[in-house]
Amino acid sequence: MTVTMLKSKIHRATVTDADLNYVGSITIDKELLEAAGILEYEKVQVVNCNNGSRLETYTIAGPPGSGTICLNGAAARHALRGDVVIIIAYAGMTPAEAKEHVPAVVRVDRSNHIIPS
Repeated sequence: MTVTMLKSKIHRATVTDADLNYVGSITIDKELLEAAGILEYEKVQVVNCNNGSRLETYTIAGPPGSGTICLNGAAARHALRGDVVIIIAYAGMTPAEAKEHVPAVVRVDRSNHIIPS
């Protein structure tokens, strides 16, 4: 048996763009992905703190250090530039693994630069 646990999250990132005409996904600054341990093309949940919307999509790495958080395709209908979102990745693990697991939480400022912990 496995349980689904919080693997990591990028907490309270600011949406920098929404591109309705792109094929799909969410583009995220590569430095943020690496800090959170989220892989390119990994499934994530995006929670919009402004309107309560929740959606699932996959990640695309954006330019490192750019602060890019861009919802693409149909996902662009769920957020406006300036909205605050939480980007969450989950992982399946055994109960024993879950007891030892500590999720990675990456906090960012309004420009989507990492706030040192």
